Amino acid sequence: MRILIWHVHGSWTTAFVQGPHTYVVPVTPDRGPDGLGRARTWDWPRSVIEVPPEQLRDEEIDLVVLQRPHELGLVDRWLGRRPPLVYLEHNAPHGNVPDTRHPAAGLPGVILVHVTHFNRLMWDAGRTETTVVEHGIVDPGPRWTGELDRAAVVVNEPVRRGRTTGTDLLPAFARAAPLDVFGMGTDGLAAHLGVDPARCRTQDVPQSDLHTALARRRVYVHPVRWTSLGLSLLEAMHLGMPVVALATTEVTEAVPPGAGVVSNRVDVLTDAVRDFLADPAHARAVGEKARAAALARYGLSRFLDDWERLLKEVTR
Repeated sequence: MRILIWHVHGSWTTAFVQGPHTYVVPVTPDRGPDGLGRARTWDWPRSVIEVPPEQLRDEEIDLVVLQRPHELGLVDRWLGRRPPLVYLEHNAPHGNVPDTRHPAAGLPGVILVHVTHFNRLMWDAGRTETTVVEHGIVDPGPRWTGELDRAAVVVNEPVRRGRTTGTDLLPAFARAAPLDVFGMGTDGLAAHLGVDPARCRTQDVPQSDLHTALARRRVYVHPVRWTSLGLSLLEAMHLGMPVVALATTEVTEAVPPGAGVVSNRVDVLTDAVRDFLADPAHARAVGEKARAAALARYGLSRFLDDWERLLKEVTR
């Protein structure tokens, strides 16, 4: 098939485009939000092709994957027709949860696909057909060394996003272990939190270097209160890192017993961080279980198989 999809979520799309199809991504001269084109920081196969919007009417498109409400208007304007449609929802709802109405609710002929069962439960989709295709990860390999007795956190724009990403919890974790916070928009985080910069370092490393940098830290901390299911958490598990995470949204499904410590008690989580820092052998054993769990549930082959079944059903 030839599938039209916008480059919206780089990590998720990296897994999706490993499938057997041709993936058409719009590209505009400014490479703005509606025309980013191919990824610059992820390794995408040559089956991902860039097409300017003005040329899309001449493309044979078998299916469109929508990810944002306004993209249906772009389909009508750029293609002049509506091929079979799938609306992929990456996020948990914000606003009046659990009564938040999904923008795809009521759209004729659309199947709404969620990335977690929690999201499907929380969004109000009305009578729109919904399903779940859980995340898949391109396996980075078991890279954990844990040689640095520090904890890793991955979050973009933690100052702006605040309580949503658990930014206010970082001082408690910084007292338990020195933190390395990776992500965009992390400058000034320690000053914002009133934390010693040595206990809360920030780095925005290229995507190609992130996995190696994470794997050198002893433990991965996931303090996010409200999100979908952070791919950075699943990537850390694939790396063989022990994880410490809030028991919110889909995390309790993703991190089974023995693969990490999951709780809504901050004292339990900070104690776990201290334990992992003090006992590298324990950290390694738990990280191995985390990797096994992630491969079993969020492996790439399962993800692609699930999508293949869905795409065939939609186009049939």
